[in-house]
Amino acid sequence: MTDSGLSLLQFTAPEQVTERLRQELAACWVEVTNAGGAAGFPFPPVDEGQVTPAVDRIVGTLAPGTSRLLVARAGARGELGELVGWLNVRRDPYELIAHWGTLHHVQTRPDLRGRGFGAALMEEVRSVARDEMGLEQLHLAARGGVGLEEFYGRLGWKEVGRWPGALRLAPGDDRDEVLMLLAPL
Repeated sequence: MTDSGLSLLQFTAPEQVTERLRQELAACWVEVTNAGGAAGFPFPPVDEGQVTPAVDRIVGTLAPGTSRLLVARAGARGELGELVGWLNVRRDPYELIAHWGTLHHVQTRPDLRGRGFGAALMEEVRSVARDEMGLEQLHLAARGGVGLEEFYGRLGWKEVGRWPGALRLAPGDDRDEVLMLLAPL
């Protein structure tokens, strides 16, 4: 728990994730997606019935060396608090690329943005990746045109490329996929 009442929790195995947490992850993902967030479901509206199987797939792959779930909760000191954001960090164990990992489904609840929860989650994943997973760099792909490049840039991430018009959200609404790197960790 931080001084601000923010708890940053890590899960490395499926059995660590309770049914309540699975429901909270799905509810957050629905909220983020339906507010226009770029977290894996590009065509809102979505509901828990669509999102829960994706949460279950992520949880099912959790393993200390290859896939971890990081969760941010905010609440009064000594309380578990409400889920305010989460992400998944993965690495491929193939020797050629095992020195880097990829972030997936980075999200914070829209009504709680601007309070530092996302930045805290990103700093925590940097430490976990470096100190616990032995990674040297992190990669992510972000949807262009929604301010994510600026958010990640403030946290030390660098744009290393982009796929112009790679993401078609609707006819006439093509967005770049922005490739970003954080190195060294």
